[in-house]
Amino acid sequence: MGQSEDMLQMKENDDEIEIDLAGLLYYYQSKIIIIILVFVLGAVLAGSSTYYFITPKYTATAKLYMVSASSDSIVNLTDLNLGTSLSSDYEELIKIRPIINKVIQEKDLDYTYEELLDMITISTISDTRILTITVESTIPSESATIANALADKAVSNLPRLMDTSKPNIAERAILPDGQSSPNLTKNTVIGGLIGLFFVLGILTIIYITDDTLNSAEDVEKNFGIMPLTVIPEGSISLLSDRYEKKVIKKSRKERRKERKERKRKENE
Repeated sequence: MGQSEDMLQMKENDDEIEIDLAGLLYYYQSKIIIIILVFVLGAVLAGSSTYYFITPKYTATAKLYMVSASSDSIVNLTDLNLGTSLSSDYEELIKIRPIINKVIQEKDLDYTYEELLDMITISTISDTRILTITVESTIPSESATIANALADKAVSNLPRLMDTSKPNIAERAILPDGQSSPNLTKNTVIGGLIGLFFVLGILTIIYITDDTLNSAEDVEKNFGIMPLTVIPEGSISLLSDRYEKKVIKKSRKERRKERKERKRKENE
């Protein structure tokens, strides 16, 4: 019964995986060159892919202001609530097929309705009656042209469709001065971090699965006994060669000594 309990306890100890954090950090330190190389490699690959293989996109935004729905000079609470609801309606109505197709036709764009719709984002600024029309394109001038065309169509067509007052164009879209995506710096850093996590994960697995006994402490931890002596690390083949040379050298000395002894006896 006692032996069965001991065997069960040994099995449970074998199933447990203990990670020596200090030893793991020391192992990382011994592989620091590999870690740095993989980090740099990941950053270079991500940065190069972003720069050479991802087409830059540019964003332009036009803004509309939803005016009071009544003809009164004083804007009351009803007007404010109605203006806010109109903003939500405009968000959807600007995307309707007749307006999008008119913009494609008038600006001679090489897009289908679905393709242009994917380039457009309509949203309302929180707690305001300001509507933003954002267009993302691979051509800077095209994004501004489409955003302004949509704003013009919203002003001219939607009030007639909704039987409401015309919105005002608060701000027309301007030519973007830089690309909105992709972010080269961000992607480069992310690529380096992915490479870093990858190499640290591989090294951690190697460290955990390595069951080589490298020190007296490892022997004591695994077997519960302290070794009486430790053999210094070295090359077995080198030790064997040294021993062989030593034996040969000793044999030569003994033969020379025997020859001298025979000559001495002959002279006597």
